[in-house]
Amino acid sequence: MRLTLDYPPVWLLGALGLAKAEALLLGPAFQVGALTAIGNLIFWAGLAIMAIAAFSFLRARSTIVPHETPAKLITGGLYRLSRNPIYLADLLLLGGLALVWGSVVGLVLVPVLARILTRRFIEPEEARLCAAFGPEAEAFFQRTRRWL
Repeated sequence: MRLTLDYPPVWLLGALGLAKAEALLLGPAFQVGALTAIGNLIFWAGLAIMAIAAFSFLRARSTIVPHETPAKLITGGLYRLSRNPIYLADLLLLGGLALVWGSVVGLVLVPVLARILTRRFIEPEEARLCAAFGPEAEAFFQRTRRWL
């Protein structure tokens, strides 16, 4: 068995580490009370979305591990609005904390992380879902956007 660290939380933690390092080493690039409040709201919204979406996997008794094929296609709850609410939550966590910390690097990394998540995880997951669930997965992809 080979140990791999190629999982979304590792990529998220790396981006958060860079954002926090910038804020600690260079000081906040901006400190606006309203941005801090908005950043906190975005962060907590991301955390709530992540928890609710993860619970959907538990309830469906399906795997949440990105490199595995889920036992069920989850299309209800938050998955009616986004095919990838957990990945969306990752971006919200990064963006929210970047605003709280005053990190320009963190804000720049939001679209970079979105691209990494899309290429390394979402596209392969969609291929596995199509292979496992065929027309049901394709119909889900047609009616539900990838992000929002």
